[in-house]
Amino acid sequence: MTEFPDGFLWGAATAGHQIEGNNVNSDWWAREQMMPGMELSGDAVDSYHRYREDISLLAGSGLDSYRFSLEWARIEPVRGSFSRAELAHYRRVIEFCFENGVTPVVTLQHFTTPNWFALAGGWEALEALDLFSAFVERACDILDGVEWVVTINEPNMQAAIMTAMRRLQSGGGSWTSPTVEAEGDQEEKQTHSDFLTYADPEIGRTFTRIHHAARDIVRRRTSAKVGWTIAAGALTAAPGGERKLEEIRYGKEDVYWEGSREDDFVGVQAYSSQQVDANGLVPHPSAPDNTLVGTAFRPDALAMAVRHAWKVSEHTPIMVTENGIATADDAQRIRYTDEALRGLAQVIDEGIDVRGYLHWSLLDNFEWGHWEPTFGLIAVDRDDFTRHPKPSLAWLGSVAQRNALAPAVTA
Repeated sequence: MTEFPDGFLWGAATAGHQIEGNNVNSDWWAREQMMPGMELSGDAVDSYHRYREDISLLAGSGLDSYRFSLEWARIEPVRGSFSRAELAHYRRVIEFCFENGVTPVVTLQHFTTPNWFALAGGWEALEALDLFSAFVERACDILDGVEWVVTINEPNMQAAIMTAMRRLQSGGGSWTSPTVEAEGDQEEKQTHSDFLTYADPEIGRTFTRIHHAARDIVRRRTSAKVGWTIAAGALTAAPGGERKLEEIRYGKEDVYWEGSREDDFVGVQAYSSQQVDANGLVPHPSAPDNTLVGTAFRPDALAMAVRHAWKVSEHTPIMVTENGIATADDAQRIRYTDEALRGLAQVIDEGIDVRGYLHWSLLDNFEWGHWEPTFGLIAVDRDDFTRHPKPSLAWLGSVAQRNALAPAVTA
């Protein structure tokens, strides 16, 4: 048996806009109505009303933690006007976790913002820090007893989107959605992925200032551990690509790992690995086991990403806040997760402080413009919202109950 440390958290993750439905005051809802090629989130999978069922399925499988987000656009739909009803709703979600022995990991901002915030200039506006801080203050009103708080999800991916939008405004390219889940062949997906390769380090420094302000509020108002989560590319250098790798990785990742050095933890979010040569990202080679988003089957990316995060963050404790695979083959999902967890166990044996593993995602959901990619441990019928747990949910729950991996999966 491959065992994990006592107290290790085992769970799954979601994001409000992707599962709740009808997040009508958010920037993403507005973007969906305007952008060609985007599918609509609509009702999503109606988890706003069905969160009890979702948390019960998670707990019933043996998992003990649930990462979910608060929707800022619901809580503050109009600048300066906070909804007591929505705050009470999210407090009920937290309480239901407690009632079911589930540790909530609460994300304060997961990609979406209120549309009024975006129209006012978003994260680069002079008021951004103060506006987000005001929201965080109100969010803290409902965080009593919560042990883990994420301020911002993947600010580096948000920065890449912002960098890409600057390119668009200067006439350089076209836009569909911020992920590589676009319909089309491998070359089209790869071109779209390249569009989000770079992130301006100065945007990263802006995000870091905002994150630190939010972190200070959470520490003052609660007893929770607080950090943020980073999209980890697990990038490697092809011959001749060493300098380009450093350039890409600094703006896209390392400035954020540096910004986490005084946090209580940092969230690592890793899915695949990719090489960088002197010209930039090397396309993922076509292979039968490539994912539904075109990326290579690389469960070893998780251990690679954790080692890099541990080094650059100067040994900030790590929580794996996302790891998973877009596949319609649940046996492939189990195989991927098993291999990723064996790599994670190895880095723990090396002395890296890893506090838990949260799988992406609990539910098949709206993947930022597209419904095709399925990451979930639970399938959802989008006509009647019936939940259908996959074998992977029971498998991961059994790992959690043992706090250990059985002999390697070979199927």
